[in-house]
Amino acid sequence: MRSRIEAAEMSFLRRVAGLSIRDRVRSADIRERLRVEPLLLRVEGSQLKRFGHLVRMPPGHLPGEKFPSGFQRTSVVLFPPTSLCEQCARASVAVASEYMQRVREVEGQLRSRLTNEVVHCGMSGRGSVLTDRSALLQDRDGADDLLLCEKRQLIQLKQYLEGALRNTLDQLPTLGQSSKQLLDCASERAQVLELLPHSSSAGGHCSTAQTCTKTNPVGPFTPECKQVLESSCSAVNQSRQLRINIRQMLTSAISRQSTVHPTVDDGLVKKIAGTISLQQNLTLMSAATRQAMFRKQRDINCIRHSHGRLQGPEHSRDVLSREKLNRPLVQAYQRHPGTQLPEAAHLIRGSAVLKRRHTSSQGELARLQRACLQQADADVIRMRRLQVDRRAMPSFLQQGA
Repeated sequence: MRSRIEAAEMSFLRRVAGLSIRDRVRSADIRERLRVEPLLLRVEGSQLKRFGHLVRMPPGHLPGEKFPSGFQRTSVVLFPPTSLCEQCARASVAVASEYMQRVREVEGQLRSRLTNEVVHCGMSGRGSVLTDRSALLQDRDGADDLLLCEKRQLIQLKQYLEGALRNTLDQLPTLGQSSKQLLDCASERAQVLELLPHSSSAGGHCSTAQTCTKTNPVGPFTPECKQVLESSCSAVNQSRQLRINIRQMLTSAISRQSTVHPTVDDGLVKKIAGTISLQQNLTLMSAATRQAMFRKQRDINCIRHSHGRLQGPEHSRDVLSREKLNRPLVQAYQRHPGTQLPEAAHLIRGSAVLKRRHTSSQGELARLQRACLQQADADVIRMRRLQVDRRAMPSFLQQGA
């Protein structure tokens, strides 16, 4: 629709570019279709003021205004100059281009809005799918319990190991501080040893008044050094004990992990095997049920056909041309109710019995379908209620479960 409107406007612009001033002024219906009358009138008015001597009209009137009743226009009108046609064409093309630019802007806005709506719908659909998936996975069975028990054991081991890691990180600054203090004491001791006199090496004699004291090469000279050595010894002992504890915790964690994983794997393998066997049994039961349904449907169809045959023809075209209405077979079909033949009563009783059998067969088929559905539901419930053999599980797994 928009392309047709644009084509019509362009064809009209071509026609307007080829018309004279007088014809364009008189074509009011065309101006209404184009809806650019004010712009053309302004252009033509400015040009007619310049070339007013070419058109015989009263002064002060512009194109588009009504002429007085007593005024008579002549039919002699010269062709407008080329510049006027070019200006009109340029003005028309500018209006058309502005219209097309606005149309493109609106189209771009609509496209961007449509893209945003599509993205929003996609995100909302993804969120709803994730929500439905979480709602569908609410039913739990023995395999879920096994995985939950394994998760609890691993979380407990993680907490133990994180505690040991925190203790180790707390011990590292203590060791660093004690090492720094020991280095300071060692530097101080080295300075003191440099200042001590070495009389024995110089060959001097010690008098009786002077006593030469022998210092312990590894002993402390000051109480501060003694305190630093004691704190360093305590930090080293704590580090040694922490290392022993960490080694024991790692050993116990590895042993527990090696015990938990095979137990859970065995339980999951049993669950998978039970699920596969149940699926195979359900497939066999479904096939047997379908076979029974088809068999019963064939029986119902046969009974229906027999019942229809016993009811007799429903229309004259059902009776063959060689059959006569006075035959006992036709009389048995109650074409003539006044007869006293015994076949009619027997057929009526047989039809009633067949109808009852047909009704009972339909009821049995419905009960069979319900029983098959109930049996399938019972199998599923029994599978869900199966638990892992607790004799094969260790004691700490039973306590965690």
